[in-house]
Amino acid sequence: MRTFFILMLVTLLASVAMTMMMTIDSGYVRISWGHYLLETSVWIAAAAILLLLVTVGLISKSWRGVKSSTGGVSNWLLSTGGQRARKKTTRGLLEFAEGNWKRAQKNLASAAPKAETPLINYLAAAQAAFEQGNEKDTETLLKKAYESTPGSDLAVGITQAQLQLGNNQLEQSLATLLRLRKQSPNHPFVLKLLKNVYFKLEDWHQLSLLIPELRRRHVAETHELDELERATWINLLAQTADEVRRQSGSSHNTEQLSQHWDRLPSSMRRDEVIIHAYAGHLANLGAQTQAETLLRKVLRNHWSDLLIELYGKVCGNSPEEQLLTAENWLKERPNNAILLLSLGRLSLRNQLWGKAKEYFEASHRIKKTPQTFGELCRLTANLEEHQQSSEYFMQGIMELVGLPELPQPGKR
Repeated sequence: MRTFFILMLVTLLASVAMTMMMTIDSGYVRISWGHYLLETSVWIAAAAILLLLVTVGLISKSWRGVKSSTGGVSNWLLSTGGQRARKKTTRGLLEFAEGNWKRAQKNLASAAPKAETPLINYLAAAQAAFEQGNEKDTETLLKKAYESTPGSDLAVGITQAQLQLGNNQLEQSLATLLRLRKQSPNHPFVLKLLKNVYFKLEDWHQLSLLIPELRRRHVAETHELDELERATWINLLAQTADEVRRQSGSSHNTEQLSQHWDRLPSSMRRDEVIIHAYAGHLANLGAQTQAETLLRKVLRNHWSDLLIELYGKVCGNSPEEQLLTAENWLKERPNNAILLLSLGRLSLRNQLWGKAKEYFEASHRIKKTPQTFGELCRLTANLEEHQQSSEYFMQGIMELVGLPELPQPGKR
């Protein structure tokens, strides 16, 4: 109240003073500009100037308010657009998860420009377009994904390679992955995709070179990589054997096949499946002695029913020594049906018909197999034991196809 009273008093005194001054002398102001002339009193000129200043101040203040209001509207519009983009993105991702590819693509792509993470929107939309078989939209969306986010070339490239692989565009996928590997040589997922492409392309040579890197980077479980490596080398050996047959005609040079064997990791050279494949190819290419030597060395240290079965089929330099070697193994494994079968075959190579029959029959008593029935049937027929040969033949057929025991004519 005291401050207000003082202000009122000062204002009143100022008004009185100005009135007295205006009464004493109103003053004179003259402004000339070209052909125009303005004359007025000092007090009116002062009032006009004051009014002008007040007007300018009000206009300036109003402009700042309008500008501030426009910014608020812009921010509001941006905020509303962002909310819409988030809702569309969420809806699009739900539709993507549900397999509604068309709607997922539409929502994700339309929300991408205002989305917080446009890269994810475009990549998911590209996947949805791919699922519809729309290659043109897929390529367009991948391009937009790349342009939307700096440094996204790896993510976009991996998605592109996956889509190409899924569409069985193996050569294109391989080209994409090789480009990505140059940028990021040790990226585990790039290596995994590269493994899948090489496997589908049956490029066993490149796959054999890649497997050590897959192991170092722990791209897959150890047992899975073991199976992959085994399959790779088995196929590579078979591929090489086929090439040798085509190139050399009737006279086969197994040097190329032996070179692949020398390249095998030590763990694979101890694998009985790999050894069986390699020895089998050697035998089929005419290198029977080399195959027999390999199998004999392996079987001395590591017994394998798979390999002893093959050993009975190959013919070394000396069939007599080969038979003696196998008979020494029988001392430790007298009831091994596969070893007995192989001994029967080795006896045939030495033209020991009676011994061969004994070995076949001993194997047959322990385990009945189609191969044992076949050998007994063939041998007894050639020995002119036709009745027994017929019985082995019928037993073999019944065992093979699973015929039930039923009454037959002439049998009681």
